[in-house]
Amino acid sequence: MTFSAVALTLILGAAGAATAEVNGPVAELDILDGGRTAKGTYLGAVRVTLQDGWKTYWRAPGDAGIPPQFDWTSSDNVGDVSITWPAPDIFDQNGLQSIGYEDQLVLPVEITPANPAKPVHLKGTMDLGICKDVCIPERLGFDHTLNADAGRNPTIAAALAQRPYSAKEARVSGAHCSLTPTSDGIKIEARVTMPSAGGQEIAVIEPGDPTLWASQPYTSRQGDTLVATSEVVSAYGAAFALNRSAIRITVLGENHAVDIQGCSAG
Repeated sequence: MTFSAVALTLILGAAGAATAEVNGPVAELDILDGGRTAKGTYLGAVRVTLQDGWKTYWRAPGDAGIPPQFDWTSSDNVGDVSITWPAPDIFDQNGLQSIGYEDQLVLPVEITPANPAKPVHLKGTMDLGICKDVCIPERLGFDHTLNADAGRNPTIAAALAQRPYSAKEARVSGAHCSLTPTSDGIKIEARVTMPSAGGQEIAVIEPGDPTLWASQPYTSRQGDTLVATSEVVSAYGAAFALNRSAIRITVLGENHAVDIQGCSAG
């Protein structure tokens, strides 16, 4: 069993104890309308409101956490869904690092309709983990027809403004990944040449394949280069190859976050 599997088991094992301690719904979900864009897509957002002090997780939740998962299959006229993740915070959870959001999560979504002449109806579920003193899994449903005539929504605009910088915006001049086989998987050393994002920077590496898991990287800075070292293993213990172009590196700093898509050999 991998370290991430152990952490997940501990979280789910706490669910029974948590149920008796929670008064009322810990998490509530609603869909926000942002109207239709000039290119014909719909702008909306999934908003999860948590009780005070509770938190939920980013798409890469760290050593302890459950990444949110969506099921859109009951929706109508949805051709494509693009999610913008606001820059998350880093938490210490019983000595483990987790990455996510406290009190509220607003996820902007851009929907491309399958048929531009018909309305878009979102119906489905969101599975997520939520934590305070204990952690519990939640499944929240949504059922909402998007309003094409809705005006600018300040809550959606604020969430979009909190997205990480792109590599170009953050003046990243190079991102290189060296790969070395290990007894369990592959060691990855990412070297990113970029100005500081502020304070003690934390890098998060996503392998780009849901069957692979990357350990919490050790992050350091050598002048203008950020170095992040992690080990990638398969959830099934099988041999695998890493596609460098699919690797995603997010640098979380005190001033801003940076989203880097892909890295070259080196």
